[in-house]
Amino acid sequence: QVQLVESGGGLVHPGGSLTLSCTASDVRFNEHAVGWFRQVPGKEREAVSCIARYDVRTYYVDSVKGRFTISRDSAKNTVYLQMDSLKPEDTAVYYCAAVYYSGVTTETRDFTSWGQGTQVTVSS
Repeated sequence: QVQLVESGGGLVHPGGSLTLSCTASDVRFNEHAVGWFRQVPGKEREAVSCIARYDVRTYYVDSVKGRFTISRDSAKNTVYLQMDSLKPEDTAVYYCAAVYYSGVTTETRDFTSWGQGTQVTVSS
């Protein structure tokens, strides 16, 4: 398992932008698939985006396609989620997760390491 630390959440107006960061303790972080999930009270955790080992593939849930971008800076052991054109329905606690795996996956049970979560609130 790797230790993951998220940052970048906050309060933003509709239409605004935020960038979430997920920094890992493992120097082999680029060999991990990394996912971003979100959860609101009373609902299941939802996969938002995932980036595969060596960044060869990405996944986005339909509701964020064209607005969110996942990327990785291997030198900094960090994965980012750039969120643009934010909507109130994007409000949630966002979690990053990692697994030593070559593909992309959206199943929470597949991930072996999780961050602590960061709150994103989109409100006027």
